[in-house]
Amino acid sequence: AGSLRRAVAVLSLSVVLSARSAAQRRPARSNSSANCWSHLHPVNMFNSYNVKLYHSKALTSPYPGSHVERSQVPEDKLGWLTEWKDYNPVEYTAKSVLAGPSWADPQINDKGFSPKFNERDGEVERKSLNGLYVVENGRPRNPAGRTGLTGRGLLGRWGPNHAADPVVTRWKRDESGNKVAHPVTGKNILQFVAIKRRDCGEWAIPGGMVDPGEKISATLRREFEEEALNSLQKSPEEKAKLEKQLQKLFSQEHFVVYRGYVDDPRNTDNAWMETEAVNYHDETGETMDNLPLEAGDDAGAVKWVDISEKLELYASHSYFIKLVTEKRGAHWSEDPGPECHE
Repeated sequence: AGSLRRAVAVLSLSVVLSARSAAQRRPARSNSSANCWSHLHPVNMFNSYNVKLYHSKALTSPYPGSHVERSQVPEDKLGWLTEWKDYNPVEYTAKSVLAGPSWADPQINDKGFSPKFNERDGEVERKSLNGLYVVENGRPRNPAGRTGLTGRGLLGRWGPNHAADPVVTRWKRDESGNKVAHPVTGKNILQFVAIKRRDCGEWAIPGGMVDPGEKISATLRREFEEEALNSLQKSPEEKAKLEKQLQKLFSQEHFVVYRGYVDDPRNTDNAWMETEAVNYHDETGETMDNLPLEAGDDAGAVKWVDISEKLELYASHSYFIKLVTEKRGAHWSEDPGPECHE
């Protein structure tokens, strides 16, 4: 558990390569056996976690919101250090991005656009949470490997696109207010606030993009208010009341679950998602029980969800949720799998 608190690590291309060769030596993980994968350092999943499992949603085809098919990338050609002269990815950037909204960069060769990659570029953070990334022919290169598609797809920024995911949790309680334990494991059941994404219909942690110049802590709180409490549609009085109730939850000690690259279906060779997932836990239930959950912004629905390994969530969100259950000593799986030794 102590290793989970160390939330920053450097991810290099050589690490990806060694992970891939390790993955080839090892049979793929089945759902029935956890193989102790969750005890890895959360940012160093590439070290011994099967790369195909990790870098797989970034190979989704057709590309989300389009009919564009990615070039197929075989597992042994994922890593950039593996030579592949015939690699011929499809170029695609969505019209919504090319229209030049405030959250998007211009095209690389546009006049007057000279981004400072691997550093803070004015108000835009172009540093990666995983360390330095390669820039080739003026374009950043996805640190997790090839995706079969160049350009930016639906993502606004070249290189890392920073998001924040607030994991808000409480204990499941019965009508008398007592914690509910799982009948098989005897561990208490944890619940988290989940939203149903409008774009793909999958359940997810409520989160969103970090605005230029915005602190992560502010993004976490803003996204939770907008997506799970529909704060954008509230009157100033109602919003002030919500803010006051949330202050206690968001000002208490919290747990950084994960910081780094996210295996996201929107990722391309030149643009990718990174996130900071943070757990805010309401131990007594007093704060969150009185908050009216209401879907807003990008959410189609919102509800408290019981946490277990049966959850199927968007992108890498199931992994983040599992780390939270470990931290809180909550129920996750009825099948303990092989015994783990940290």
